[in-house]
Amino acid sequence: MSSIFLRIYGGLLFTLVLVAVLSGISVTLINGLRQADYREDMVRGTFRLIAETVEELPEAERKPWLEDWGERLAIPFKQISQEDSGLDQDQFKALKSNGIKVRMLDQSRALVMTPLEGDTLLEGVVSSISEQTASGTLSLLKTRLMRYPVAERAQRLEALSQNTFSYPVYLVEPSQTRLLPVQQDQLRKGSMMMLLDDEAQTVSIYTSLPDDSRLIRMGPLGLLNHYPFKLMLTIGLFVLTSLSLAIYILVRGMEKRLRKLERAATRFSRGDFDVRVSLHGADSIGRLSQAFNAMAGHIQRLLSLQKEMIRGVSHELRTPVARLRFGLDLVADAETREERDHQLEGMDKDIQELDNLVDEILTYANLEQGAPEIRFKRHDVDKVIGQVVSEHKRLQDRVAIEHVPCNILDPRRFADVDRRYMHRAIQNLVGNACRYADSKLEVRFSATQDTCRVDVDDDGPGIPEGQWDRVFSAFSRLDDSRTRKSGGYGLGLSIVRRIMYWHNGRAMVSHSPLGGARFSLVWPRKQRR
Repeated sequence: MSSIFLRIYGGLLFTLVLVAVLSGISVTLINGLRQADYREDMVRGTFRLIAETVEELPEAERKPWLEDWGERLAIPFKQISQEDSGLDQDQFKALKSNGIKVRMLDQSRALVMTPLEGDTLLEGVVSSISEQTASGTLSLLKTRLMRYPVAERAQRLEALSQNTFSYPVYLVEPSQTRLLPVQQDQLRKGSMMMLLDDEAQTVSIYTSLPDDSRLIRMGPLGLLNHYPFKLMLTIGLFVLTSLSLAIYILVRGMEKRLRKLERAATRFSRGDFDVRVSLHGADSIGRLSQAFNAMAGHIQRLLSLQKEMIRGVSHELRTPVARLRFGLDLVADAETREERDHQLEGMDKDIQELDNLVDEILTYANLEQGAPEIRFKRHDVDKVIGQVVSEHKRLQDRVAIEHVPCNILDPRRFADVDRRYMHRAIQNLVGNACRYADSKLEVRFSATQDTCRVDVDDDGPGIPEGQWDRVFSAFSRLDDSRTRKSGGYGLGLSIVRRIMYWHNGRAMVSHSPLGGARFSLVWPRKQRR
């Protein structure tokens, strides 16, 4: 992603989706375990009561009795052996110890097993904990209590509550309950009554005994809440922790990259201009690091240029200033007016040379250090060449300058250029060729559908290939025949190179068919405006 904000939002969205999926899976698994435990608690007393009753019955009466109570409880019971149960010896011992085992068959059904005497098990499939199951369990408990005297029932029921059931079961006086008189009348007629406590999310079940004024109370039984507060709080904390961790990971990576950029900027501010930042990526920080590297390179180049210009300018000014000082001494010592005028004329030429040098330096500095005001317009470049050639023919006659006519059609002769700067670039190339040519130079213009080209050839000594790159450096002069004796300040070709840079083109040097050097300018015909 190219945007740092999209990366953060994408990461957070991915984290949210992942956390939501994990939370959903966790809630499903946890609720599955809770549902199994809840069913185990609810049916433990029922199965243990059935098992204890079955163990007291003769073998022949067990199956009919189980079928009868299976219909009452809506739980199909059957006796099975250990081999048929699929339990190994360790699992069977654990079942003997725990008293009951619940295994979820699917989301709504559970297989419940409880041990009988010997290696026999009582097995039943519980589809749901319904009112029928609760009322059947209460009826079975009522039948069992009727075997005991009234005085022993409370003690027997307390023992059952502690050893068999997972919820309270006890005898209670009607006055100790919240049952209405109408509900108490219904209980005396043999009905069963369920009392729901909305606040506590529990239910209590009552039934009466025909020979006892007390009521059997089963409960309060907790209702299974699939989304309890503690579970939701845990899931919420998990979501917040996951999001916080994701935000930390996303922001930490960006913070490390920004700190790296900050350290580089600090080093640069302290004078370490060679420092660069190596941060990859197409996001905002990556682009910022690229901009920093470009800025650092530009500033370093400008500082190097400044030193180079100070060194070059001080060197170039030394000669004309020395000549002016010497000329002033000669003027003071002149005995005749003719001698004084001759010295003043020489001093005037030195001042003109200084003026030209300042103009070259200002032009070069404007092109090199900043963004000059370039105004692209459609111009006939061949006409600009003709104008430059005419100007140089008027200034000198030592070298023959030939303007090779352009044979291309008029539309291609027009290109997007800044006429003033293009005139200056061609003028510098022709002037440079006039200084070094032996007798002849040629200037020609050519163009294709996309590019334009200007070639300036001379028949001078040429330039060695090893010096082709150096020739465009500021204040540089080559050895041998191309020396200061030919004039110039070493800025002309540097100005040409920068003009071509701002025209999105390049300046080149090569060998000329005339035997000397060929300087070429190449740039696109159409500029982006």
